[in-house]
Amino acid sequence: MTRRPYPTVTEAAMVWARIAALSFGGPAGQIAIMHRILVEEKRWLGDGRFLHALNFCMLLPGPEAQQLATYIGWLMHGVRGALLAGLLFILPGLLAIMALSWVYAVWGDVGIVGGLFFGLKAAVLAIVLQAVVRVGQRALKTRALQMIAAGSFLAIFVCSAPFPLIVATAALIGWAGARAGIAGFQPGSGLGPGHAAQVEDAQTLLGADAGHLTGAQRAAALRAGTFALLLWLAPVVALMLLAPDSVFTDIATFFSRLAVLTFGGAYAVLAWVAQEAVGSYGWLQPGEMLDGLGMAETTPGPLIMVLQFVGFMGALREAGWAMPLLAGTAGGLLATWVTFAPCFAWIFLGAPFMEGLRANRGLAAALASVTAAVVGVILNLGLWFALHVIWREVTDMAVGPVVIDLPVLASVNLPAAALSTFALLAVFRLRWGMAAVLGASAGLGMALHLAGLV
Repeated sequence: MTRRPYPTVTEAAMVWARIAALSFGGPAGQIAIMHRILVEEKRWLGDGRFLHALNFCMLLPGPEAQQLATYIGWLMHGVRGALLAGLLFILPGLLAIMALSWVYAVWGDVGIVGGLFFGLKAAVLAIVLQAVVRVGQRALKTRALQMIAAGSFLAIFVCSAPFPLIVATAALIGWAGARAGIAGFQPGSGLGPGHAAQVEDAQTLLGADAGHLTGAQRAAALRAGTFALLLWLAPVVALMLLAPDSVFTDIATFFSRLAVLTFGGAYAVLAWVAQEAVGSYGWLQPGEMLDGLGMAETTPGPLIMVLQFVGFMGALREAGWAMPLLAGTAGGLLATWVTFAPCFAWIFLGAPFMEGLRANRGLAAALASVTAAVVGVILNLGLWFALHVIWREVTDMAVGPVVIDLPVLASVNLPAAALSTFALLAVFRLRWGMAAVLGASAGLGMALHLAGLV
């Protein structure tokens, strides 16, 4: 592939702004858009280099599409390029989710807006279940990985095991399996980020040799990474010291833990968020969690931006401020800050050592096992959504230490069941795109409201 001239910062900014505006469809769609524009259209890097960068980002906690943009921005223009690409990637979603959070808080339970979100819930349920199928087809290539997926599902659905424990256990199993030479855990048996043979141009992007960076380049990246860590942790520590019982401290510490442990993408994280934000903290109701995910699905930017909505609603209700919308805004921005500031730190601190990370076979097997576990976690999320969308009441069934959520069958919500069936058929049978499913479901939800059925 012929290499194009080195882009200026202004040219790169225009391209990153365009990518940000088109970044609908979750990480898979966002990565596809970046590939189309950066590789096929602009030809600023080749397929192998793009895959090389993506594999590195898959090793990191956090939203891989945003981190991929940040990393490529760093390769092109250093620290300022990384900040430009990474911040532009999240800015449209940040503004859109904040605006929708205000609309939801003021008018969410009123009239046509309630009908719109009623329809979005059914669409989100179908999209989550589609994610289970797609990720499962790619990730569960061996019997060992299939067993990890099944075990993770049972751990979270039956035993309510914490998401970090599931991730850590899966990673340890994968690493140990690779060290022991078990076939199902060996690179080349369908595992994640290997593919080293495809990286034909891994050290030719724009004259930046990722394997032989200068001392100044490494030092600049490490300084930026350290500064990003300080920017992330400083407000968290300040809140812990000055307002230890505040909802803002809870938001800062909870979402900081998520930032460290969010392997597997947004859908996997949402299972933990639903478990804690709904069950433990009481910031939202189950249906509101679905509404927030519907907002994130219909706006550009990382799907994980739904956490801004969670922080907004938590502070709105718990801060006790005379101006609750102002409290919600502060809570939403705080959640966004502690979610994305670490992403820049991981890129700056890890990018100079990218080659060594990719060559570690044990790490590759650990990541593949985490991805398999995530399939089980997403399946749990889909069932959790289905229970709270289709039925109005859910009860607990306890058998010894095991507690299982079961629907109260007589409480079935027939309009919700019908709309969910439509969304599932549209996704799996008619193969509609995400935008079409979301738009049609939202329209039908508003129509049901106007008809007096919801």
